[in-house]
Amino acid sequence: MAIVQTLVLIKPDGLRKSLTGNILTRLSEAELEIVGAKVVQVSQALAEEHYEALRDKPFFGELIDYIRGELHECKKVLALVYHGEDAIGKVRQICGATNPEAADPRSIRGAYGRITTSGVFENVVHSSANPEESEREIKLWFSPEEIVSPIFPVKDAQISSTRLAWA
Repeated sequence: MAIVQTLVLIKPDGLRKSLTGNILTRLSEAELEIVGAKVVQVSQALAEEHYEALRDKPFFGELIDYIRGELHECKKVLALVYHGEDAIGKVRQICGATNPEAADPRSIRGAYGRITTSGVFENVVHSSANPEESEREIKLWFSPEEIVSPIFPVKDAQISSTRLAWA
């Protein structure tokens, strides 16, 4: 098996239900290294770029509202990068099927997910599906400085932008 990395998002419903500790405990069963972690307030642009492959689906708008926390009054996501042998496969097995009703009841989504009466899949977590998606998503959610191990090639770049600074 190859050493790879994967993005995991604990979504707003997982944070709202105080499931972070339970989810992290379950993910620790994979015996992988966490190389990046942060709490993110998800912007419209980040949400749309993350789910760009689903843009043409009728549920796209609802999906964007969900990941942004509009449906749960919890406008944050815990983003994590796990690294190690078969990280994608191990994490996806622990997370379970996207549809909580189809997920193994011992998986994270099977134990904590639900489908709302309006048909929204509240599946608590996201995990990358394959190496290409993983790299795209990690680079979208994290800058190289936020990852503590070299998982992708980097280069020095002069970037000028305005950002918040401590007063």
